Amino acid sequence: MKMSARLRDCFCTFVTQGSCGLLIALAAVSVTSLQAAEKEPNQQQIQFFEAKIRPLLIKHCYDCHGEDTQESDLRVDTFKGIAQGGKAGSLIVPGKPEQSLLITAVNYQSNDLQMPPDEKMSKAEIEDLTNWVKMGAPYPNADLSLLRAPSDQGKYDLEKERKFWSFQAVKKPVLPEVKQKSWVKNPIDQFILQQLEQAGLTPARPADKRTLIRRTTFDLTGLPPTPQEIENFLNDSSPDAFEKVVDRLLASPHYGEHWGRHWLDVARYADSNGLDENVAYGTAWKYRDYVVNALNKDKPYDLFLKEQLAGDLLEPAKDVVERNERLTATGFLLLGPKVLAEVDKTKMEMDIIDEQINTIGVSLMGMTLGCARCHDHKFDPISANDYYGLAGILKSTKIMESYKTIGRWNENSLATEAELKVQADWDRKIKAEEDQIAALVKSENERLQTEGGKEFKLPEKPEPSYSKEVKAKLKALRDQVASLKKERPEVPTAMGAAERETIDVPIHIRGSHLTLGETVPRHVPVVLSQQPQNPFPEKQSGRLKFAEWLTNRQHPLTSRVIANRVWRWHFGKGIVATPDNFGKLGAKPSNQPLLDWLAAKLMEEDWSLKQLHRLILLSNTWQMSSEFNAHAAAVDPDNRLMWRADIRRLDAESIRDSILSVSDGLDPALGGSLLNVDNRAFVFNHESKDGVTYDFNRRSIYLPVIRNHLYGMFMLFDYSDASVLNGDRASTTVAPQALFLLNSELVEEASHRMAETVLHQTALSPEQKIQELFLKSYGRQPNEMEVSKSLHFLEELEKELQAKEVDSEKRITRAWQILCQSIFASSEFIYLR
Repeated sequence: MKMSARLRDCFCTFVTQGSCGLLIALAAVSVTSLQAAEKEPNQQQIQFFEAKIRPLLIKHCYDCHGEDTQESDLRVDTFKGIAQGGKAGSLIVPGKPEQSLLITAVNYQSNDLQMPPDEKMSKAEIEDLTNWVKMGAPYPNADLSLLRAPSDQGKYDLEKERKFWSFQAVKKPVLPEVKQKSWVKNPIDQFILQQLEQAGLTPARPADKRTLIRRTTFDLTGLPPTPQEIENFLNDSSPDAFEKVVDRLLASPHYGEHWGRHWLDVARYADSNGLDENVAYGTAWKYRDYVVNALNKDKPYDLFLKEQLAGDLLEPAKDVVERNERLTATGFLLLGPKVLAEVDKTKMEMDIIDEQINTIGVSLMGMTLGCARCHDHKFDPISANDYYGLAGILKSTKIMESYKTIGRWNENSLATEAELKVQADWDRKIKAEEDQIAALVKSENERLQTEGGKEFKLPEKPEPSYSKEVKAKLKALRDQVASLKKERPEVPTAMGAAERETIDVPIHIRGSHLTLGETVPRHVPVVLSQQPQNPFPEKQSGRLKFAEWLTNRQHPLTSRVIANRVWRWHFGKGIVATPDNFGKLGAKPSNQPLLDWLAAKLMEEDWSLKQLHRLILLSNTWQMSSEFNAHAAAVDPDNRLMWRADIRRLDAESIRDSILSVSDGLDPALGGSLLNVDNRAFVFNHESKDGVTYDFNRRSIYLPVIRNHLYGMFMLFDYSDASVLNGDRASTTVAPQALFLLNSELVEEASHRMAETVLHQTALSPEQKIQELFLKSYGRQPNEMEVSKSLHFLEELEKELQAKEVDSEKRITRAWQILCQSIFASSEFIYLR
């Protein structure tokens, strides 16, 4: 087959890339599909090949895929070459031309793969090739074993696979025995202490009260404690003093803002689409606010998941608020990036479904389900059959309103009956005016026809012939319609899913919708289902059934994955160090009994995340200091056994929010949108300039998240890439971070505001003002040396500024501003001990 330069690697470019991001070199060929090739071809079939097929291959294919040249590693002048295929995998599925890549190519079914590329084969040639594949691809003296798939392809020993630790149902383990019983505050400590004692290690001493309240306040709210909160805790000598701090912070609305951001990382939240057409997700903020409110209300985690997967299918809501929450929650399924200008609309749909399957698998189950789009998973017992069983659920779900360029995602109406009535009244007004226009046009056309006589032909554009009075009246009516349409009230909507016609999806050979295999009934992954599966409902997508299966207490992964995520977000590392992968390539748990106990306890507490937080924070494990121990570090250098608290840097949002908070510049308002781009509008203008602004003093969770163009400060401090799900942020230390803290407008303005605030406290001495700065910024008083050095620093700065600034008051303010900026840039400000 001759090729153009564009199709030099024709079969390579055709291969669909699955979620695992690899070119798949093997085709999925079932044993049953080869039955037509298992019998020796008869003489008539061989004659057909020699008379029709071999000449066709010589004419169109041998130049590029023959003895001398094998482009894309494909050779078609031998049976072995045909059977093995090239880089894109097998050319044919004997007996099934509709699943054969060769037939797809010669039919020009894809814009990317058209063989021969210069000119399409004749209809008769294509028909001959199709019949040849249909009869089993007979070939003289062929070694038929080359066409047979491995006997175990697509099959797993389920009993053996289910013995893998994360595929077993969660069972609450017995609490371990420990020697140092006095150290144990709750069962978490027993599991941690047992491993420490086995390693010959002892836990670090408890953190002091100042360190503890600072660490805990940041951990639960993402904000620093106020001086008053610190003083109240220091002065509270009651046994439950810290318990009261924890309960106060869990009741704070700032808890949902901080922990909501953690969830948004795994929900791949963004306010724009990204990819080819970066348009605004103008109502995505409603999903974000749903998450924040759900966590603040301590919505049970199982219900939280059900609402996001199938909120529109749950039992009738008690009121419109609950109904709208559920509809908004299903935005989880829509938030991912999409190629909205994809020419191949079927491919666009399957790519969106693939992104959803991958998100659901990784975020909720810690499983890379997307790898099974093109082939059975190479490591975990997830087959292509399982993948397309899930794909049927999502293909039966309305995600897109239209796939036409530029594709439009679905939005659910959140309108009340009153809002709908107002809009209907408005529509009636508009229609009445439009009816008047239509009647007037008809009347005037009839007049022209009557006056013109039988031979008169109405012009294509008759209005220029209308009377002046009619023209004026039409203009007035049309202006009125335009005004009414402009003023027409829009009902509120939110990105969300809905039901559509149910459908089961065939397996896509090599992940391509152009070569389809057997249709797969909707079902959940077999390895994770201990009991036989009942059929999915005929007239529902199956999202609700799937959500109920996912949150069933026998499910081996759901509770483990979220318990591990909570632990990771508290301690900076998970019990499973790969929180997004609980499969065979993921890390083994450092303390599986503890993880299983936490997962079981979460379910016992009706899936309450706040109770899980409380349990962790009230343990001695959480309350340890970060004190270094050389012996322990030699035994366990990575602190996997938790012999001390790790020193951790604040995340990007907490750094920004802290700078605003301690400088009295943080706007505490909750919820709402800061996106200054209309829904579905392009985020970038024709010059690719970003019109989005981030100049707000609201909490960081409310700043717009623009795919492909994240807020610069966030990118510097390891913010989550909104295009890819990630439950395990990195924590890097690079020079640009320090440069930002020394030069950014954010820090400049905050330090100036903080300097003016402290200088206006005229009743305080310079020493007391420095104490105030340290207390607000670090949560502690400075020692004598720090006070002395700060005063000396201010004195030297004022002298240096004299040559540039004659106004003494401005010099003093500038010196104090630089001191404040130095505090913001310090390690103590952005690290927790």
